[in-house]
Amino acid sequence: MYKNKNPDGTLNICGNKVAALRKSLTPKVSQRKLADMLQLKGLDLDKNAIQRIESGKRFVTDIELKVIAENFNVTSDYVLGIKEI
Repeated sequence: MYKNKNPDGTLNICGNKVAALRKSLTPKVSQRKLADMLQLKGLDLDKNAIQRIESGKRFVTDIELKVIAENFNVTSDYVLGIKEI
């Protein structure tokens, strides 16, 4: 049987990395500000979507992953935890 959840019950593998990247920005960037930044890049996410992604309660599409990685100037593999910078 196919399972679409991580062993810990989260629905994505990039949420922790997205949160860490957001928190590492200076000046400090809120979830709302990140949502605004992504909307300027054409990705329609709101603050609640960012919160759900970071907490692992929301799936992340490949399109979203691509724009999120571009926003932080990192690769998708980095956001997924596959490669380090």
